[in-house]
Amino acid sequence: MKVEFLHTMLRVKNLDKAVAFFKMLGLKERRRTENEGGRFTLVFLCPPDQDDGRADVELTYNWDGDDGLPSDSRHFGHLAYRVENIYEMCQKLQDAGVTINRPPRDGHMAFVRSPDNHSIELLQMGDALEPQEPWKSMENTGSW
Repeated sequence: MKVEFLHTMLRVKNLDKAVAFFKMLGLKERRRTENEGGRFTLVFLCPPDQDDGRADVELTYNWDGDDGLPSDSRHFGHLAYRVENIYEMCQKLQDAGVTINRPPRDGHMAFVRSPDNHSIELLQMGDALEPQEPWKSMENTGSW
């Protein structure tokens, strides 16, 4: 089954300082999203020769701070992987005893945790698949 690495998300307390640091490392800002409803900003940075979305660092700045985050997060967000079939991947993981924290109810996105408690985002390659059971009616479990 084909799998493709997408990005690593890091929470930051000061967006300007964080962007400046990664630019000092030679990365360039590829994309920025301001989300007023969710009260956060996302900045994607990448090496200059990899601006196709692979190997990005996603900086997440929560406008109201991170006081509500679990203490084990250490300001690390998640790894993201695009998968060929999100339902098959989630079934394979679930069959191996992995808890699906955020099921792919929408046929597009799911979250699981690694054995070391790292949050892993799974995204469907291409268009979202049609919602289907058991995923469509499965509730969230824990946090992601």
